[in-house]
Amino acid sequence: MAVVEIYTSPFCGYCARAKRLLGKKGVSYTEIDILETPNRRPEMIERAGGRTSVPQVFIDGRHIGGSDDLYELDAKGGLDPLLAA
Repeated sequence: MAVVEIYTSPFCGYCARAKRLLGKKGVSYTEIDILETPNRRPEMIERAGGRTSVPQVFIDGRHIGGSDDLYELDAKGGLDPLLAA
């Protein structure tokens, strides 16, 4: 199973949406709350190529993007193969 990381913040609807899809897929993931651990925010921005919004999703170290990007990848049939790797 792939290693999935998701940077989030509380009360973020897009974060909840992304986590809901991952949960629906039966995927376990590491959640990094950037409000709880603000020292991780610069790390997220660097890894995400300058993107500052949450969520930011990574699968096996590959930047997927935010919630909309995750859902788009799923709609195109590209998410399941990445998660199965």
